[in-house]
Amino acid sequence: MPSSLNTSAVPSATVGAPTRLSTRLTWRDQLKRWSLRWGVARGSSRVEPALYRIGEPGPASPIIVTCNYRMTVDLVRRDLDAVDCWLLVLETHGVNVWCAAGKGTFGTDELVRSVRAARVAEFVDHRTLVLPQFSAVGVAAPATQQLCGFRVVWGPIRSRDLPAFLAAGQKATPEMRAVTFTLAERLALAPVEFIGSLSHARWAIPSLLLLATVGASLGARDFVWNAALRALFPAALSYLIASVAGGVLTPALLPWLPGRMFSVKGAIAGAALALAFLVALPGMLGQMSAWGGAAVLLGASAYSSYVAVNFTGATPYTSPSGVEHELRRALPVEAIALGLGIICWTLAWYLAGQTMTPGR
Repeated sequence: MPSSLNTSAVPSATVGAPTRLSTRLTWRDQLKRWSLRWGVARGSSRVEPALYRIGEPGPASPIIVTCNYRMTVDLVRRDLDAVDCWLLVLETHGVNVWCAAGKGTFGTDELVRSVRAARVAEFVDHRTLVLPQFSAVGVAAPATQQLCGFRVVWGPIRSRDLPAFLAAGQKATPEMRAVTFTLAERLALAPVEFIGSLSHARWAIPSLLLLATVGASLGARDFVWNAALRALFPAALSYLIASVAGGVLTPALLPWLPGRMFSVKGAIAGAALALAFLVALPGMLGQMSAWGGAAVLLGASAYSSYVAVNFTGATPYTSPSGVEHELRRALPVEAIALGLGIICWTLAWYLAGQTMTPGR
């Protein structure tokens, strides 16, 4: 168990019993949740798989099952405040319920293994497990009952509905089963996509600067050292435009952007935002003229399209086969658009180099 996870000591009279989890999130927990939203240390944010106590559970208390992604465990234990229950955390390698179920780590085998390893049957006198509805794609309920003797009950979509679900005799209302994807829910996922898109800047911007320098030097028939410096602002701004369009603008405007494919929506958002900047800041490209504008439009739309496709894994209305089909169609087009953008970028600086004073 990571030391940062808020737990309370197990009384000496119950040595060997499951650890008790606090339902109160500390400021450190809140800071960790905020950092995870921005993609910081997501790979190491895991809770030790085990059976835990929330409140003062007894033999008749319900067993809630979840993944071992830190943010999920924190939200579940927070939402179970004032509920006495057992929390069975599966080993999903720090992946959330939905993604883990799709990948197979939140599946029948892991569930059965965890029930046996945690000796769940020794702490309760019933044989019912409450699983998140999003895990249904990975767990076979009949096989689970056959292998470990526990039947599966599908809980609500959101952990905040668990208290009402349990109070109603483990019965879900239609609202508890409904999957939504509101603007607020989409924007909550945008930071990690945006930060992820910036990860390529460490090689993309230096590459653009190098192409600008080479193009300008060829145009001047001598090495133009200041071409990279002049290209720094338009290169960085173009990359930022694409990242914002694909990682923030596309999720925010998802229902209203034309097309069904995320790649198309992202390309439109990237081109629109790039065009808006070109109109608002006509001097942003310096001496690159129309070829520079074409480079920005092509590059921004191509990279924005690529970033937008990554968002398919966060939406409730895509499927693995559909995403694979879209990638097969989108990636070649994105590569061609990016290649044309690079050609335009180099040509723009080649023409600009003819007006530059060569530096030696």
